[in-house]
Amino acid sequence: MSVSTAVQDRNRELARHINDEARKDPQSPYAGKFVGIANGQVAVVADDLDEMVRRLRQVEPDPAKTFGIEASHDYTVVEEIWGPC
Repeated sequence: MSVSTAVQDRNRELARHINDEARKDPQSPYAGKFVGIANGQVAVVADDLDEMVRRLRQVEPDPAKTFGIEASHDYTVVEEIWGPC
């Protein structure tokens, strides 16, 4: 397993843990926030996606070592996006 794959696995596992916590506890500091993870650690907690991405890039410029989630979001639901015809 390469170093970047190991980092990605740690990032995904932490993201799952944070999202589970935020969905179970609305008082969680992550609930309803955008959470940026870098190198297996929470690096950014922001109110909007653009801010999270901007700050996460400052912390870790290599996107292969980062991960972002919207905590409290149900990622098991399929959402269809319809555009103009």
